[in-house]
Amino acid sequence: MTEPHPLSRLDETVHQRARLGILAVLSERTDADFSYLKRALALTDGNLGRHLDVLVGSGLVALRRGYDGRRTRTWARITPAGRQALLTELDLLRSIAALVEAARDDEG
Repeated sequence: MTEPHPLSRLDETVHQRARLGILAVLSERTDADFSYLKRALALTDGNLGRHLDVLVGSGLVALRRGYDGRRTRTWARITPAGRQALLTELDLLRSIAALVEAARDDEG
């Protein structure tokens, strides 16, 4: 029996472009506020909010609300489960890239 292609194991929660971006940015930092994520990923408020809701609901990101002076702010941080999900996704993408490279080498 053939083993399933790595593509079949991609996690749709993580693989979506904006969510993958959020996890990648958060993996580089201790945390990031909503405004930083919005600018870094070129997302609208509503779009970023919806993707954060999905990631929080999946346990991949945690939010903290507080104040910066008088302004209410929201900070996000990647959870250990989120970091593991990101690493798993990257490993799968590397596997897919290796298969594509091997096929290209076989053609040449």
